[in-house]
Amino acid sequence: MTKWGWTPWMFLYFTAPGVLSLVTVHQPPILAAALGQDVIMPCELQLSHDEDLEYKPVLYWDHLLHNSSNKLWAPSEMYKGRVQLLDDSRVSWNKSIVLQKVQWADSGRYQCKLSVTPKRKKSFRIKGNLTSLMVYDSMLFKPTNLNASLLHCEVKVTQDDGFALSILHNGCSLHSVISAAGDGVSAQPYVTLSETIPVQAGGKYECQLRLKEDLIMKSIFHSDLPGAETNVTACSPVIPVSDVPDVPEFPEPWLLYVALLLVPVTVLLTLATALLLRR
Repeated sequence: MTKWGWTPWMFLYFTAPGVLSLVTVHQPPILAAALGQDVIMPCELQLSHDEDLEYKPVLYWDHLLHNSSNKLWAPSEMYKGRVQLLDDSRVSWNKSIVLQKVQWADSGRYQCKLSVTPKRKKSFRIKGNLTSLMVYDSMLFKPTNLNASLLHCEVKVTQDDGFALSILHNGCSLHSVISAAGDGVSAQPYVTLSETIPVQAGGKYECQLRLKEDLIMKSIFHSDLPGAETNVTACSPVIPVSDVPDVPEFPEPWLLYVALLLVPVTVLLTLATALLLRR
């Protein structure tokens, strides 16, 4: 073999499929679940087009507490009988689970982790970003018992930032209250958001529970009082909760990917330079 004969083989080695392959786990930053209902906890394994796995991934789900964690999958004692896989197919990369009959104690941060064995590589464990599960109860919106001219809206939510309760009249916001993070010492695992307003005109009154920009649920009360006109100057639209900090989302390590791409190029340039100097 000539001194140039092995250079193409080195190039094929460093640019072969799989050298720059990616394996990532994706899960949403925030989920809202109704108390007593089931919720899907999304987790998706994503592989680059040139990657494949030798074996079925091993799935782990953790409920992260202050100084410890509970196993959501495989289920620990507190979750037995309430957790199941959404898709148990070997060829599916959907690793979401269904948490049944959500309780107040289920609120908190969750993380999806997978042990994977790609072909041509060693096994390793990869984690998704954290998902915050926020729980809410049913909404009460009706006139008060003592005074029928007062409308009262009330809903219990977990002690987290982000929930907002608003009352609207004919589409215009009248009052709103925003939840805040708990101090961790409250006797109850929830806080009560409530608003009471006077019914001064007819029309549609609507109580809304929002989680940041998303409408979670609403309740409507129709009043037959005369004077359904709304004071336009006092009317203000519902403003989403935008000043609440999001759960951190870590960006893709593009610099690392570029560095990995430059490694074979640098090696090839070094080899080419060395061969040219030997001529």
